[in-house]
Amino acid sequence: MNPRTTAKIGLSTASVYPESTASGFELASRLGYDGVEVMIGIDPLSTQIDAIQRLIDYHQLPVLAIHAPTLLIMQRVWGTDPWSKLERSAEAAKELGADVVVVHPPFRWQRDYARGFVEGIARLEAETGVTLAVENMYPWRAPGRDLQAYAPSWDPTEQEYAHTTLDLSHASTAEQDCVELAATMGKSLTHVHLTDGTGSAKDEHLVPGRGTQRAADLLGVLAQQDFRGHIIIEINTRRATSRSEREVDLVESLEFTRKHFVRPGASRSRRTSFAVTPEGEISELTP
Repeated sequence: MNPRTTAKIGLSTASVYPESTASGFELASRLGYDGVEVMIGIDPLSTQIDAIQRLIDYHQLPVLAIHAPTLLIMQRVWGTDPWSKLERSAEAAKELGADVVVVHPPFRWQRDYARGFVEGIARLEAETGVTLAVENMYPWRAPGRDLQAYAPSWDPTEQEYAHTTLDLSHASTAEQDCVELAATMGKSLTHVHLTDGTGSAKDEHLVPGRGTQRAADLLGVLAQQDFRGHIIIEINTRRATSRSEREVDLVESLEFTRKHFVRPGASRSRRTSFAVTPEGEISELTP
C-alpha cells in the first residue's frame, strides 16, 4: 500500500442503494466526502470500469477502494470462479487508482476456494501489488444455534492475513466489541467500514452513533494511533422515504466521523459539507 499522510473518509456506493453507483459519486462529491468505495455488482454500471472512470473524471473524486463481488447475492457477477472475481477486482483497483480491495471470506460450501484462501490472498497481493483486506463477518444466528457459514472462519483474526477490514455492523451481529476487535487486528487493520448495530442477529448497518457499538471510541483510538487507512461510511439507507432523508443520514455519518477522528494536536476539518432537511432545504454545515 502506498503511504498516506492521513486517513480519508469515503462513501460506499452501497450506502445509497437502491440508488445507483452514479448517485453514490454525486452525493459523495456534494456532501464533502474524500472519495468513494465502489461495491461491484450493486448495479450494472459498477462492473463497467470505463464508466466508473468517467464518474471519477466528472466529479473529480477518487475511488479509494473496490469491494469485490463476494456477497451471496453477487455469486454470478464477473463469473462464478471466486479467484477470477478477486483478480478482476484487483485489476479494477489498479486501473482506477484504488489501493484496497475489500474481500469477504469464502462460504463453507466453496470448499476448494476456502481450502487455499489464506495462501491465495497473500499470493494475489504479491502478484498485483494491491492490498486485499479481508473483512470480519459473523455467524448466521438462528434460534438455539449459530450457523458457521464462512470458512476458514468468519473472524479474520483467527488467520494470518496481512490486511484486514473492520466492519462495525458485522462486529455487532457477531456480538464483538469493535474497539477490542481493532486491537486484536493490530497492524493488519487497514480499512474500516464505519457503521453501527444493536447486537441484533440482523446485519443492520446503522448510522454510526445510533447503535451500541463504540464507534466514537474506535475513531478516537484510531486517531491516537495515527491510522492512515480508509474510513468508509457503509450504512443502510434503503428505508429512506426520500432523497433528502438519505442525504441527512449521509451527512450525519460524515460529521460523526469528522468529530471523533481527530489526531492529537490537530483541529477538526473545516471542509464545507452540506445537509438536506426532510423538507428538501439545503444548508451548509460548519464544524
